[in-house]
Amino acid sequence: MGSKKKWWQGKMKKAGLRLTAPRLSIIDVLIHSDDHPSAEEIYLALRRQYKKHTIGLTTIYRTLDILVQLGIVYKFDFGDGRTRYELSEGPNGFHHHHHLVCNGCGHIVDYTDFIDEEKELLDRTEKGLAKKYNFSIHHHLIQFYGLCEHCR
Repeated sequence: MGSKKKWWQGKMKKAGLRLTAPRLSIIDVLIHSDDHPSAEEIYLALRRQYKKHTIGLTTIYRTLDILVQLGIVYKFDFGDGRTRYELSEGPNGFHHHHHLVCNGCGHIVDYTDFIDEEKELLDRTEKGLAKKYNFSIHHHLIQFYGLCEHCR
């Protein structure tokens, strides 16, 4: 992971948490993941990556819960019976995207190529909700469900 300070280290230190080997290992799996792994998939990745893997599944669940509470990790339910996770920011800062979830095969697409009309609609929606409910919106998560081109 190198010696360069990562964006999530400050959040952990601010919360009074140490940068333990299990926490660093779990974040490392998420950094290098191309999909949205479950806790079990993170556990299996750690077993493959480290010969002397000693991080238990309970520790992984507990660590993921902490990382979600700190806003370092997002937690998703894509309807496949497993909770899935991803980092809330990429190496270059916040990486906003939505998800397209196939109800047929379970494939998940990170959707980032927004058109101007989408951005305007979401901006108006956020402003309207904030005003209506006197609520300060910091971010949103949107998931679209349907069938991918292979399942149609």
